This record gives sequence, structure tokens and C-alpha cells, in this order.
Amino acid sequence: MAYECDQYPLPSPYSPPIGSTTCQASIREWLGLAVLALPTALLGLDVTILYLALPALAVELQPSSTQALWIMDAYGFMIAGFLITMGTLGDRIGRRRLLMIGTALFGMASVAAAYATSAEMLIVARALLGIAGATLMPSTLALISNLFGDARQRALAIGIWATMFALGMAAGPVLGGWLLSHFWWGSAFLVAVPIAAILLLAAPFLLPEYRATHGERLDLISVLLSLVAILSVIYGLKEIAKTGLETGLETVPVMAIILGIALGSIFVRRQGQLDNPLLDMRLFASRTFSSALIVLLLGLTTVAGVMLLVTQYLQLVAGLTPLKAGLWMGPPALMMVIAGITAPLVARRIRPGYVVSAALAFSTLGYLLLILVGTSPSGVWTAIAGFSLVYLALGTLAALGTELVIGTAPADKAGSASAMSEMVQELGIALGVALLGSLASVIYRLQVGIMTQVDDLPASSAALVQDSLWTAMSMSDQLPVQAVEGARQAFTTGLNVTAAVSGIAILALAVISAISLRHVPALNGNPG
Repeated sequence: MAYECDQYPLPSPYSPPIGSTTCQASIREWLGLAVLALPTALLGLDVTILYLALPALAVELQPSSTQALWIMDAYGFMIAGFLITMGTLGDRIGRRRLLMIGTALFGMASVAAAYATSAEMLIVARALLGIAGATLMPSTLALISNLFGDARQRALAIGIWATMFALGMAAGPVLGGWLLSHFWWGSAFLVAVPIAAILLLAAPFLLPEYRATHGERLDLISVLLSLVAILSVIYGLKEIAKTGLETGLETVPVMAIILGIALGSIFVRRQGQLDNPLLDMRLFASRTFSSALIVLLLGLTTVAGVMLLVTQYLQLVAGLTPLKAGLWMGPPALMMVIAGITAPLVARRIRPGYVVSAALAFSTLGYLLLILVGTSPSGVWTAIAGFSLVYLALGTLAALGTELVIGTAPADKAGSASAMSEMVQELGIALGVALLGSLASVIYRLQVGIMTQVDDLPASSAALVQDSLWTAMSMSDQLPVQAVEGARQAFTTGLNVTAAVSGIAILALAVISAISLRHVPALNGNPG
């Protein structure tokens, strides 16, 4: 049975011509999706695999504490800063071309990182990896809109695409642990090389090329404004997350956020004055586009904060090795895969807004389980069960939220729309880590403060425990047993409180989703 395209079927050797009523994808389009899944999984893998490699590379490269932070953060900073620019660049020079250029750069930067001989060299390589990574996400998403003209198949394809990132993140600790047990720390970066090679060989045969009809040059002032604005806000949020809110806001992070917001406002005004803006602000005139971005932003904020705490809980409270903790994160990743694939299928019969709303409401059960997590061995099971339900909602959000953003954009703006989708998710993650991480830190220090007074700990022991659970566990041999157990309990209480706040926020977001997206029809075109 053939379905009439409700979207712009884009001219390519692999897509039906404009006006065709048969937009069903063939085996070649699905093979093309498999190719696009490779860089998506690679980016997810790169997020988590470094956490295992960091101790080993620290021994060899001897980075300072500041350099160690930049080794971790340079990658994410560059991705966030260049997403909007790369999304628009792909629309103008060709999405497949940009994907292949970015993939080649990612492979070369991975080799440079693997064989880095100094901390400075590794920081530069990580920054290049971030710039290359910024080309991959919007290019892959935009090319999916080229490959799949039928809305139902496109939604399913985006669902599969979204789950690959989760699979990459879940595989990172497992693969990284295996590599580090057999090879040196640089092997963690070399995983990208064969993946990049496969994509570069297959892309010309399985992926269509598309570029916008207008080929104007990028406005470099807009590029600079967007880059500095985004980097300033992300930097400020990350610094607040590191120092916490309970000690008061420091001047530099606050000023960075203010600067970012001010430059962002100038950027928005400039886009309205340009004939060919870097980001077409008319996209936000679509109620569906704007509402989906807000839901993605708020949804990722709650998930990111809880994800940070759950991963720390598994290692610091439950005492699992990074490899075992990574294996325990398998069930949540599986739930995200299931949700990412089934949510678009359900949305063929039920309005997407209602599907998203139902998934968010159901995930509040997961937050309830996280409220009940304790320090006993059974706490691991409770934490994983709760986080699996949280990830069920994340899979639904990633699949349908992204589809709603991409599906409402015109053909020549698909790259920009893809970049915006990724941008709000990056911002949501930074917000979640900063706000919810700080909330957990406040609860931890309050609980530890009470514990140290009751147990009358020596000043030196109290200082170690009050700093953080990381510090307490690393110096556990120098602390009384009750101090270590008290620190574990204090951290778990912070997780419980944060889960409660997140659950309330997600339940409110479920209502917002149902209201703001209720006008979007089911993906079969019927009202639903």
C-alpha cells in the first residue's frame, strides 16, 4: 500500500520525484539509515568511554586539575557551540558532504587524541573532536528527512536514530573497560577510526546529497555571536554545577551566563535583519516547533540531573566498578531503545502529544522508585528499575520530540531545525547537571553537617566528608566507618530529594505536553 507524502519528498537518486504518491522507503533507504546510525552511536560512545580512560591517561600525561577538566569539557563545549553553524552549513554546502568532512575530521582527531603526548595536545584533539561532532548530529538528522518522505517511516527512522545514541552511551563503559584491560588508554579513542572508515566508504552509495537552492555565504558575525553566546551559557552552567549553589553564586559563572544571554539577544535581532540568516527565526512561528523544543529542553533537564546521580550512586554508594556500573546501565538503555522504536508506531494511531504526555506521566513511577532507594544492596535493583522507567520517557521524547521539530521544518531548513533540536538537548543536559546536581549537593552537605555534629567527628575527618562523596570514598581508609556510611546515606538522601523534585516537574511537563501539542495529528494523518 502506498502512502501520499505529507512532506517535501526531496529530489535525489534514491527518493521519488516531487509529486510522487509512493514515498515508501526501499531497502536502500533503510541501509542508508544504518549508515547514519554509525556516527550517532559513535557520539554516544565518546561521551562515556573517556570516563574510564581518564585515570590511566592522567598517570601518563600528568594533567593539572584545570587541564583534566578541559580534557573532559572541551568536547561538549565545541559540540554545543558549533551546532547551529554546522546545521546551516550543511543546508548550504550539502548535508552528505558536511557529514563526510566531519567524519573524516573526527577520525583524524581521534588518532591525534589516542597518541597525544601531552595534556595540551589532548585538549586540542578533544576540541577538534567536538567541532567534528557538531557536524554529525544535524547532518544525520537532516539526511533522514531526505531518505524518508513518508511521515510514519520518518518518525520510526528518527526513533531508531535516537536509540543508537543511548546504545553508544551504554556500550561506552563496557567497551572501554575491555579495551583498557588489554591495551593502553589511547585505544579508547581509536574505536572511532573503523566506524569513520565504514561511513566514508558507504555514504556515497547509500546517502543522497541535498543542499538548499540558495547558496549564500554564512554570516560570520552571526557565527561568532552564536558561538560565544552558547559557550558562555554552557560554561557558566557547568561552573555552577562544579561549585554548587549552596556556597553562593560566584561572579565569573554568573557574568558568563549574563554575557551569553546578552549576545544571544543580539544574535536573535540580527537574524531578523538578514535576508539569509544563520538561523531562520520564522521556524519558531510554528507552534509545533516551539512547543516540541520546550518539551525537549525541560525533559532533558530532569533526566540529565538524575542520570548524573544514579551513575555516581552505583559506583560510590553501591561500590560497583565502572565496568559493572556500565553493565547495570544496560536495562535503562534497552528501555530507551524500546520506547524509541515503539513510540512512533503508537503515534500512528494516537496524537504524538498524548503519547509523549503518557510516557512522561508513566515515568513518574520511576522517580517514585528513586525516592525509595536506600544504601542497602537491594538499592541497586530499585535504582535501575526506577531509572529504566525514566529512560522510557527519554526514548519517547528523543524520538517523537525530534520528529516534531524536523517534521515541521521546510526542506531547506532541515539542517537548522536538526541543530536546534540538538542544541536545546545540550542546554537541557547542562541545566540539569547544574541545577539538580547543586540541589543534591545542598542536601548532601546539610545531612553531613548534622552527622558530623552528632558523631563528633574530628575536624580533619569532617572536612573530608563535607567536601563531597568522591573525596570521602577516595580517603575512606582515613575515616571512621560511621563517617563513610554517613556520607553514603547523605548522598542517597540527595538522590531521593532530587528524584522527588524531578518527578513533580515531569508530571507537570506531561500536562504541558498534552496541552501544547494536542493540535498535532496522529502520524497516519488522522486526528487520533
